[in-house]
Amino acid sequence: MKQIIVRLDVMLARRKMKAKDLAEQIGITEANLSLLRTGKVKGVRFETLAKLCSALECTPGDILELDSE
Repeated sequence: MKQIIVRLDVMLARRKMKAKDLAEQIGITEANLSLLRTGKVKGVRFETLAKLCSALECTPGDILELDSE
């Protein structure tokens, strides 16, 4: 079964941004951002995804990837 891989850490590194700062900027808790970063969530709201993309100046495809296995 294919899985979605969360590449949020990669984008944070590319933007030289701390997770704490990102969480504050988009209005979610650090704990919820941590769960998202580790892929331990079953879903993400489009609104949250849009905020992430706006803050990181990227597209959803830069953050989420379909596992090729």
